[in-house]
Amino acid sequence: MEQELAYSFHLGSDKNKSKVAKKTAKGNVSGTTSLSNNAIQNANDLSRANKHNLRDYDNQRELITTIYGTNDIVEDVKQVYLDEFEEARIEFNNKQTRNDRKINNYFEKACTLQNDIACEIIIELGDMDFWQDKDDEYRFKMIDVYNEQIQDLDKIVPNFKVANATIHFDETSPHMHVIGVPVIDNCKKGMKKQVGKSKVFTKESLTAIQDKMRNACIKSYNKFYGVDSRLKAKQKGRNQDINVKEMDNYREIKKRLEQQKQKLENANKRTKKLDNSSKGIIELLDNLKPMPFNKNNSQISNENIENIKDYIKDVTDVTQTVRSVNDLNMSIKDFEHATSKIESENYSLKEQIGIKDKEINELKDELSVKDKAIIKLSSALETAKTELSKFKGFWKSLIKRFQMKIFDEKYYDIPEDKRSYTLVAEDLEKSGIFDNNDSDIVHNPTRKVLTNDELAEIQAKKGKKKNDYNLN
Repeated sequence: MEQELAYSFHLGSDKNKSKVAKKTAKGNVSGTTSLSNNAIQNANDLSRANKHNLRDYDNQRELITTIYGTNDIVEDVKQVYLDEFEEARIEFNNKQTRNDRKINNYFEKACTLQNDIACEIIIELGDMDFWQDKDDEYRFKMIDVYNEQIQDLDKIVPNFKVANATIHFDETSPHMHVIGVPVIDNCKKGMKKQVGKSKVFTKESLTAIQDKMRNACIKSYNKFYGVDSRLKAKQKGRNQDINVKEMDNYREIKKRLEQQKQKLENANKRTKKLDNSSKGIIELLDNLKPMPFNKNNSQISNENIENIKDYIKDVTDVTQTVRSVNDLNMSIKDFEHATSKIESENYSLKEQIGIKDKEINELKDELSVKDKAIIKLSSALETAKTELSKFKGFWKSLIKRFQMKIFDEKYYDIPEDKRSYTLVAEDLEKSGIFDNNDSDIVHNPTRKVLTNDELAEIQAKKGKKKNDYNLN
């Protein structure tokens, strides 16, 4: 008979985190969770993952096998940062004119940005029920399977650079913790190459990655174990970690059901015994002698009375046992129905959320286009203001030039209407280039015209005077 194995590929970590995260992880099928407070955002988070993954705090190191990296995950991640980002860091620094904008250590810089500096992926093939009767030799063959999973991960997600991969054999099922760095390239702001979890692992990409990884995993398992097993169908909503709080209750009820099944077997045996006892009781009743004074009454010995009492007690016990098992079966059916309904509602809600997310992304894209247009228009407006200011300065200088030349003392012996600047000014007036105000200024020496440079000089003097009066 073909075996069906469950497969888990979860992005996240349940290592040394909050009580809420641990409780949620306990209720999940994989024993893990991807709650937001489980992100690896700094060296301390990385160090805690190191302590759990490599079992730095207990004596079960022999059941921990590191198949990629060293016994120091923090240093493994730092090495990935050097290999992947050092060239981009140097290139970025060479373009900076200010030293305070240069990046001395990108790993340390990333730790201050409150974004994920690394990711943890937990891979598990087979659940607790599958592995509970397997010996150590069978379990340790999973090293070959998980080695190929690392190779598959490198091919399927080339932008996820593995720093460390460690297998745990000390828990209910052999599973692998993979610590790596998601890398994005061709960034427009900052360094050309940066760490970027949200760009590498989106909802869509994670679904595709999980599908490819699970298919690759069962192929590796069948190859190394020489079997022809297949994977259990992937449940709806299992593309990302889900918090199934009902799982604890479900397992407890299942356990109780197994116990009650044993009781039911015993009850069946006792029922057969009761069948035989029933025949004896019927025979006893048939053989009762009538009382000498009243034929409607019969004589019964004390011994027979005790036999009847024992029979009644046995019937009562068996009835209660059967009833409790039947009640439990009904509870299981009700629970399974409720769970199925919840899963259906969750799937429907996720579809609705997916639609809303798509609408939000479309609106964000539209908003981004508008923002770019606003930035472009703002830039054009600033350019126009600058050009207008320059033109105003030029026009003031031109008007002042005409005014000075028309009333220049060396031209006093020439009638005003015969002076060359006067003739040009009149021509500009006729052609509409000079308006009435311009003409009045040109022909009226009492009208003062201040150029931009003169205004700037006056303002500077005012400022200086103000400062002189405010020396204290």
